[in-house]
Amino acid sequence: MANITAAMVKDLREKTGAGMMDCKSALNETAGDIEAAVDWLRKKGLAKAAKKAGRVAAEGLVAVESAGRHAAVVEVNSETDFVARNDGFQAFVREAAKIALNTEGGVEALEAAHFPGSQTTVKDRLQELIATIGENMTLRRTARLAVEKGVIASYVHGQVSEGLGKIGVLVALESAGDVAFLSTLGRQIAMHVAATNPLALDASGIDAATVERESNILREKNAGKPDHVLAKIVESGLKSYYKEVTLLEQPFVHDTSKTVAQVLKESEGKAGGPVKLAAFVRYALGEGIEKEEGPDFASEVAAAVKG
Repeated sequence: MANITAAMVKDLREKTGAGMMDCKSALNETAGDIEAAVDWLRKKGLAKAAKKAGRVAAEGLVAVESAGRHAAVVEVNSETDFVARNDGFQAFVREAAKIALNTEGGVEALEAAHFPGSQTTVKDRLQELIATIGENMTLRRTARLAVEKGVIASYVHGQVSEGLGKIGVLVALESAGDVAFLSTLGRQIAMHVAATNPLALDASGIDAATVERESNILREKNAGKPDHVLAKIVESGLKSYYKEVTLLEQPFVHDTSKTVAQVLKESEGKAGGPVKLAAFVRYALGEGIEKEEGPDFASEVAAAVKG
């Protein structure tokens, strides 16, 4: 067996843009022959797919899959919304969410899982799709929630097909109460989360850097005031901030006269027992991805026709 060095893997990666492990596999399969390894990757569709990896993939779909007391949400990105309408792409995203439902861990664990009906992994199946469709695609993120008692409610906004859309939300309600009632309540809260995009359940969930940034803004706005006054202003300002960004303190979108925490407390009578909002997850398609500025696809087509 040829001695495959890190330099060889790096060289092949630079030539093809393929992943490190794929490059290592190609070199092992071809006894270290770089050119043969390039061909091996091309035959597998990996080099072709990798060359597209530099393109921004901010479109795609968010999928949710629920099984009562546990549920998963997955985001898979593509370059254009046209691909998001592709039946093959939708089938992949839907299947990925089903696999995530029973997969512990994040993206790497999901990528390594077996893809049903094939001899490949989820990652390999995605590479096949990239080679077939001709666009860069990424399995960006996944999350899973579970409760011992209660429900995991879900909501998909901008739904294009069952369980597939632009925003996916999971809400975990822990309770020994009536499941049907909890499911309805959980869905209402999930819709609230989709609309308001809270940062955390309560103040304890806001990271220290965010709290410090908000505190500094309040201090700068009130610079020159005595320290003891400034301290009270910052304290009051943070309380107002928490009411805006924490789920339990936000006014409930279905009845803004009450906070989400109040709605949960009042629901206990109908549920038949205590109800705890344990966790939530909200995925909005493409959030945080820096999109390239430029003409839209329709403009590009029009320009091509004129040219």
